[in-house]
Amino acid sequence: MKLLLLGATGRVGSNLLRLALQDGHEVTALVRKPEKISITDDKLTIMEGNVVNQEDISRSINGMDMVLSALNTDGNTTLTDSMPHIIREMESEGIKRIITIGTAGILQSRNNPSIYRYQSNESKRKSTRAAEEHRKVYELLIETTLQWTIVCPTYLPDGTLTGAYRTEKTFLPEGGTNISVQDTAHFAYNQLHSDKYVQTRVGIAY
Repeated sequence: MKLLLLGATGRVGSNLLRLALQDGHEVTALVRKPEKISITDDKLTIMEGNVVNQEDISRSINGMDMVLSALNTDGNTTLTDSMPHIIREMESEGIKRIITIGTAGILQSRNNPSIYRYQSNESKRKSTRAAEEHRKVYELLIETTLQWTIVCPTYLPDGTLTGAYRTEKTFLPEGGTNISVQDTAHFAYNQLHSDKYVQTRVGIAY
């Protein structure tokens, strides 16, 4: 399978990269700083570019089967600036499947399902800026016919790969407080071979 990986130098993205290469997929990683990727593999193509530039998305997405996005907010509008380009180029190329990493803040509140978690007292974060960026991406995706999945982890420390975690559509698993970077990447990667969570936000936690 030919995969376009965005955010490959980040914590989740670097784990996704390793998993994909271990399984023999052909991976194209679009990154601003290629020197940050230390992995060398015959099936890895590193392209220098910026996800907020449509031309860079266009040249990297050609011939791909799926898109994996582990982009984060970077304290700016990277997510909302890049997603319209990604959607446009996927539709142009006839690519249907995209798996992205979001945040538990854009899941529905369990106590008040009419609002998002980040709008409720279930969220412990004082700043809502990142959640609002992820929400805009979600709202862009639901207007498309793409087969999208947004993986929504709660507190995301580095840890180990256990493969033992809980997931739930639309909501964070009850009582969940954290999930490791490694297990988040593991679950997101497994969605390449599953349609269980197509066009769904899925909460993940221990």
